[in-house]
Order: sequence, then C-alpha cells, then structure tokens
Amino acid sequence: MIKNHNHMLTPYSQKLRREMTKEEKHLWFDCLKSLPITINRQKVIGKYIVDFYCAKVKTVIELDGSQHFEKDGKEKDIERDEFLKSQGIKVLRYSNYDVNNNFETVCQDIYNHLISQLR
Repeated sequence: MIKNHNHMLTPYSQKLRREMTKEEKHLWFDCLKSLPITINRQKVIGKYIVDFYCAKVKTVIELDGSQHFEKDGKEKDIERDEFLKSQGIKVLRYSNYDVNNNFETVCQDIYNHLISQLR
C-alpha cells in the first residue's frame, strides 16, 4: 500500500495530463496506450507525481528532460526513486533524447519489462 498519498496533488496531476510534453504524448499515444495492460498517466504516489504508472506490475515509467541531468535534478530523482523503491515500485527511466531518437528501442524495453513481470 502506498503511504501518504497527497490528495492535494490531484488537481495538478490532472493539469499535467492535459499538458503533457511532446515526448510524453508520443510515448503515450504511440506506445503505452495500446499495451495490453493498464497504464495511468501523471499518477500521484506519495508526495510525487510520476509520468506513467502500471499498478499491476508496480512499475513507474519516467521521462527525463534536461533538468534531470543537472545536480539538483539528479538529487531529487534519487530521493524520488528511493521512496518508490521503499513502496515496492520499480522505476524505468528514459531520456527525452531516447524517446525522440530511439523510440522503438524504448517501447520494446518497456514492453519487455512489463510483460516479463506478468509471467
């Protein structure tokens, strides 16, 4: 069970769903939406909003823009990942660069991970 779900973040997560980045839209509409497993967009987990979440296999999919590669962004990602790990959730991270330039590889990696967890 996820601890400390912050319901105050729900309106913000709904806004993020309406205003997805170009890479989030691409991954959602051209890959994740059609998978044979339910994936939620901009899901509140604890005090965080994750890009994509598959509850059935307890996996988060995060897309990392340039801010994630700066010192502050890396530190925040480590904190977030540790919290998610403490909840039994695996985090898959892909850069926006990979979504834009290696899309099929990203989709195949996600698919392989999610399907292997179902077996």
